Amino acid sequence: MALSSYSPLALTTAQSSLSSAPRPHHSHPPLTPLTHFPFFSTDKPPTAVTFQTPLISDQNWRVSVSFFSSLLTKKGKDTTALKEELLEAIAPLDRGAEATPDDQQRVDQIARKLEAANPIREPLKSDLLNGKWELIYTTSRSILQTERPKFLRSVTNYQAINVDTLRAQNMESWPFFNQVTADLTPLNARKVAVKFDYFKIAGLIPIKAPGRARGELEITYLDEELRVSRGDKGNLFVLKMIDPSYRVPV
Repeated sequence: MALSSYSPLALTTAQSSLSSAPRPHHSHPPLTPLTHFPFFSTDKPPTAVTFQTPLISDQNWRVSVSFFSSLLTKKGKDTTALKEELLEAIAPLDRGAEATPDDQQRVDQIARKLEAANPIREPLKSDLLNGKWELIYTTSRSILQTERPKFLRSVTNYQAINVDTLRAQNMESWPFFNQVTADLTPLNARKVAVKFDYFKIAGLIPIKAPGRARGELEITYLDEELRVSRGDKGNLFVLKMIDPSYRVPV
């Protein structure tokens, strides 16, 4: 969710499913005798009747387990590689302030691949969402404050979320230290409506937020280190976890 003009930092937390793997096809192994029961007749010698059943081998089970294990391992490696590629792409972009349209397109493409491999299907039910996150990339010009001289821009922006209390907080560092808190209302398992309640100028002077200070936020990728979100204004946000124990004021 992109931050409206009322907030020092856009609320930046804004599904993909693993494709069903085809079942391996195996032909039945040769039939193997299981048990012999004698059949008795008054005019013929005893005749053995053989009941046969397919031999059940654990080979099929081992093949299936190996197949699905390799898929999960491959997905984990793909996710790690995509995260590294994303971090490498955004590293020289000054959190997005120096990004060209081509840079933005490249970052967005990598982010979409990572979102497609999202290991957390319902992030609003995950404890991994809790804590304080640092914004490392965004396309939001209002958060980047690109209209200001560089020495007047916030050096670092943070966002904290607590799922249990449905509270969020955005924070700026030097030079202004502005803050804003908000209530969250889940819209589905990964998207929330955001209603800002109080701003703090310089982190000290509280000002009640106007009623129109609202937005939406979708969490499109989440793990213990990285979060990707998309806002209702179409902006992309990438954040890294710095303090999972942080609590938002209620």
